[in-house]
Amino acid sequence: MSLTTGRGPLSRNPAGRFNKPVPDDVVYVEPFRRRVRGILDGRTVIDSERVVLVHRPGQPPAYAFPAADVVAAPGVSPSPEPEPEVPDYVRVPWQAVDAWYEEDERVSGHPRNPYHRVDCVRTTRRLRVEFAGTVLVDTTETMGVYETALEPRLYVHPDHARRDLLIASRTTTYCPYKGTAWYWTAVIDDLVVEDVAWSYEDPLPESLPLRRLLSFDDARVTVHHDLPSSVGVG
Repeated sequence: MSLTTGRGPLSRNPAGRFNKPVPDDVVYVEPFRRRVRGILDGRTVIDSERVVLVHRPGQPPAYAFPAADVVAAPGVSPSPEPEPEVPDYVRVPWQAVDAWYEEDERVSGHPRNPYHRVDCVRTTRRLRVEFAGTVLVDTTETMGVYETALEPRLYVHPDHARRDLLIASRTTTYCPYKGTAWYWTAVIDDLVVEDVAWSYEDPLPESLPLRRLLSFDDARVTVHHDLPSSVGVG
């Protein structure tokens, strides 16, 4: 997300525009002033305080390290590859190690982007959710979530939803900024619609206002809201 994905300024579908053309293959490289470690088979195989973040269009940021900071123990290799954008640096595929840490916090999914924000704002914007003639939500007590380079969304407290029509799904997804999302399936008479809503039951600290609130998938149910539409910038 942020700079190079979603609708970020260096993505393939930016929300805004630069006053001059930006090359399609532009790559942004910057220092990342945190200690980063990679653990494989219980051993620290990457330990660096000279990390850089590499931002490529359409991809989340990636770590790159001086080659000397990547150590292959006997029988254990994290499979480093040269980083073409940074001389004498290497990159390591995310799945090549068992766990990544920034300082002493474990990081999942991909490196956190320093340009990504999740702003949770209480609002009175209306949210109405319907399926098969049944209203699942109709309230103006909502939480607006404005996440960098993504469309804004409304979340609601479960007390404002027909929880009697929602059952827990087995589906989960992970966001490096919000945490693990747990999904909910709608059951209305004989109709079953999988994963119509999600909630963050134990969100990451920066997204605590979202704890246990529900948001609904407008590709699976009918969602009405009065959020502003996107405005062009010429």
